[in-house]
Amino acid sequence: MHNTTYNFLNNKINIDKRIIDLIIKCENSLENEFKNINEIREFNQYKVLNSMKKNNLSDIHFNASTGYGYGDIGRDTLDNIFADIFNSEDALVRTNIVSGTHALSLCLFGLLEPGDEMLSITGKPYDTLDEIIGISSQPAGCLKNYNISYKQIESYNNNEFDFNIIKNSINSKTKMIFMQRSAGYNWRKALTIDEIQQVISFIKKIEPNIYCMVDNCYGEFVEFMEPTAVGADIIAGSLIKNPGGSIAPTGGYIAGKKDLVELAANRLIAPGIGKEGGATLGFNRLLFQGLFIAPQIVSEALKGAILCSKIFDSLGYEVNPLYSSQRSDIVQAIKFRNKEKLVLFCQGIQSGSPVDSFVVPEPWDMPGYNEQVIMASGGFVQGSSIELSADAPMKPPFIGYLQGGTSYDHVKIGLMHALQKLMDNQLLSI
Repeated sequence: MHNTTYNFLNNKINIDKRIIDLIIKCENSLENEFKNINEIREFNQYKVLNSMKKNNLSDIHFNASTGYGYGDIGRDTLDNIFADIFNSEDALVRTNIVSGTHALSLCLFGLLEPGDEMLSITGKPYDTLDEIIGISSQPAGCLKNYNISYKQIESYNNNEFDFNIIKNSINSKTKMIFMQRSAGYNWRKALTIDEIQQVISFIKKIEPNIYCMVDNCYGEFVEFMEPTAVGADIIAGSLIKNPGGSIAPTGGYIAGKKDLVELAANRLIAPGIGKEGGATLGFNRLLFQGLFIAPQIVSEALKGAILCSKIFDSLGYEVNPLYSSQRSDIVQAIKFRNKEKLVLFCQGIQSGSPVDSFVVPEPWDMPGYNEQVIMASGGFVQGSSIELSADAPMKPPFIGYLQGGTSYDHVKIGLMHALQKLMDNQLLSI
């Protein structure tokens, strides 16, 4: 770090010298980890560029459509590029998919029919799926209301699948095997692509017609391949996470087998119309541009997550994953074991944000979650978790989840603010 920067952080932003020195010491030890991230970024950047070239992307594809949106060649080209990048037969990329949860819901309601069973082999899914499935409660329109049953197994709790339990849990009603790539609010590592490939191969030998679905949120461009390249029938995610590159203003995607993507599209629009409708209203350019820079943005977020892991590990906290571990999503978890520390950490991340840095986040009853949740997110797109953010459910052992960062430097200064908050409240000593 240059002396000018060091002095600016200390004198202008009031970051304690001990914190700056800790940051410098930690990042200087991460050369090998950062090298690995750069290699993955380089491959994914070339992959995205090659797909855009192969599909003859032109500025004509940035034009707006209105009304029904029939014949929108920009929208159709974006679908083709996503399908190519994800090694899938087809894709559905739309701004009227409002979130990753919405994209997942379209898949569940599109693929499952009354009498079918959904089996999650990575434990309980992310909290926002609870009411969609009918786990914690059964609101009108949930899967359970349509006589679609649900089971989950905790075979991945020890960071490995129990294949015997999976085999014994599959029955004649099992229509879908569901996997959540990212850990969500669970204390486990994210599923690697190798692990996804291994378990899908095992499942398909038992019953080749079972749908293998992966919640791909937070995982895009973190590894060399995506789940659809290793056997997943369908995946879904959000454009205000990794693949939107922090530029997409909203949206989600679904990729996979052509007939399954069509079922999801029918659920989004209407049977008989499916992918053929949907005006883009001038957003195509932002989606293409966000996708193009996504590998770079993801690599910056990953480097920030690795730095966070190294810092808090050096301070004696339990972290998941460890800075030296293989990564398959952009999320970094820190076990604070103290409510005040967790809240101050999130407030510090907020104070290091470009937008709403003056806001002090507090835990609140956020829709779709079972406990109060605190969320720090001072990004340019509301709820964008590819921009630097931190969140946590308010329950022991008070685990904070850091993700995103359009630049490594932003993650670094966000962590400095978080550490300073803890130090100012006599909850951190270095």
